[in-house]
Amino acid sequence: MRKVASTSCTLDCPDTCSLLILEGDDGKLRLAGDPDHPFTAGFTCRKSKGFLRRLSSPNRITKPLLRRGKVWKPVTWETALNLCAEKIQHYRSEPASILHYHGEAAKGVLHQAARLFFALLGSTEVRGSLCDAAGYVACMADFGSRKNHDISDLLNARRIVNWGKDLSRSSVHTAGIVAEARRRGARVLTISPGGDGNEPYTDAFLRIRPGMDRFLAAGAIKVIEERSGVHENILMHTHGWDKFLEIVRKQSIEKLASLCDIPVQAFEEISDFYSDAGPTATLIAAGLQRYLYGGENVRYINALALISGNIGCPGGGTYFHLHSKRNLNLNWTRPPERKPRRKLLMPTIGRDILNAADPPVRMIWVNASNFVNQAPESGLTAKAFEAIEFKVVVDAFMTDTAERADLLLPCALMLEQEDIVGSYLHSFVHFVERVQSPPGESRSDYWILSELGKRLDPPVNLPSPEECFRASLQSSSLSISLEELRARRYVRSNEPPVAYEGLRFDHPDGKYHFPTLLHEEAPAPEGFPYRLLTLIRREAVHSQILPEDHVSPPGVWVASDHPGLRDVDLDREVFLASPLERIQVKVNILDGLHPEVVIYRRGDWMKLGCGANRLIPAGLTDMGGCAPFYSAYVRLANE
Repeated sequence: MRKVASTSCTLDCPDTCSLLILEGDDGKLRLAGDPDHPFTAGFTCRKSKGFLRRLSSPNRITKPLLRRGKVWKPVTWETALNLCAEKIQHYRSEPASILHYHGEAAKGVLHQAARLFFALLGSTEVRGSLCDAAGYVACMADFGSRKNHDISDLLNARRIVNWGKDLSRSSVHTAGIVAEARRRGARVLTISPGGDGNEPYTDAFLRIRPGMDRFLAAGAIKVIEERSGVHENILMHTHGWDKFLEIVRKQSIEKLASLCDIPVQAFEEISDFYSDAGPTATLIAAGLQRYLYGGENVRYINALALISGNIGCPGGGTYFHLHSKRNLNLNWTRPPERKPRRKLLMPTIGRDILNAADPPVRMIWVNASNFVNQAPESGLTAKAFEAIEFKVVVDAFMTDTAERADLLLPCALMLEQEDIVGSYLHSFVHFVERVQSPPGESRSDYWILSELGKRLDPPVNLPSPEECFRASLQSSSLSISLEELRARRYVRSNEPPVAYEGLRFDHPDGKYHFPTLLHEEAPAPEGFPYRLLTLIRREAVHSQILPEDHVSPPGVWVASDHPGLRDVDLDREVFLASPLERIQVKVNILDGLHPEVVIYRRGDWMKLGCGANRLIPAGLTDMGGCAPFYSAYVRLANE
């Protein structure tokens, strides 16, 4: 294989791999992890390896398409951009009537130019998260900021507690580091409802009822406090200990065990794991904060790590998603005059669009998102989207969102555009080299908006890509020019290897802040007793599944002792139903799952007979404006 180029992955994945593009004697290209990169270390995941198929898929949209009734008609870019300019000009007198929905399907600083464009217009924007906001807001409430140890510090841990993270599907490099830590003698405890495929990375496994992580952590804290107390050197760096301790002491170990569906002695075992000599590191999965009280789940796990002496020391720490652009300067995306803008929430976007008034949403621009498919309560979201007067979607495929648009603009994808990208796991910033030209008339998001802005009166002028790149590198975390980054391809930021060393936290008082609440769990709705977990796929990110790769009916997985199996005949059609809707599914058996769980691998499309999010009610987590996907309940039925 001959190296053609060096670039970086820009998928919404924590690993942000440094990639080599290789060409064989047959002229075919292949992606490989860069062996010289300190983090990528020569390997990458199936998601990035399979991306070349996405670029050349026969289902890719490569020309602007305008809807005429139920028919799509190819149009020129001149026609498409003039129509967009005409519509924006019409609605511009009430800029809040224009909604910009920006997702994270592609990472990179140049993709942030869309935020600047619509901020300059004063349009309505989206806030909240479909991913991880409850968890990172929880960390900010505890520590005063979002910081992790350098991920390689896991190698200094004597023990690692993995709270539900599916290592091989969510981050192959974290999986590799955990595997190496085990080879060096570290022991790993995995806590989850099962189904995460972590057997190769685990020494001990505790199966827990889904969503009960805060009660499990509270029980372990109670055992530690009653058995040995908490060291005064730790408590002097905290705020709210007395109130927090009062909450923990009120809990009955027996009740907590019942809530978690675990043996009482498991609390002792977890406490020992955290309290034994040598540091214990904690991995916190994004999944456990996708419940109604997801923020509390994270906060009680953080508190357990703190009171056991495992915060601020090498080999310890808690790890949650970082901000992928934390080492870059994005001040250039904010207009000099920052006027208040209306905000709609991603998790309740359908309801928010329908309820928007003074003015209502009359135009929407969607880029880097298939939100009709990805947001909860997809049926309502689709209805709200369809009700908008003029709808523009920038995408490369006819997704559930794109097919409901009035105008579909074909975009460039990864490997087809230059950019700079950071990671929400490691400390490197990468230059993204363009490897090939986009096919047909596909154009980058930046080009589309730059050309559109010129047609407006007054115009909306974006800074050039070079200006965006240079401004982004003017960061206190970096010391590198654009020319140097292009030549070196990546640079490590100056983030410290240990977060909150010496128990110095980032709240104004310098202290760690304990949570002050512990909420009970609401009962399941009558007739829908099983928890639906829409978990990550191995081969695709979010809904970036090629149409030709969809399987219908979609599969679900349950334990062999799942009570719902008594109510269905697997030789007949089986439906997964919630209080909202139902879809036909194929039931598979997966031993080791909690018997109250139904697993669905998320991201497939409604238009192809799939789409689990139509079963999930819209709502908000306890903090962060996040979608509580895993608080949905379902049943299995033949009718």
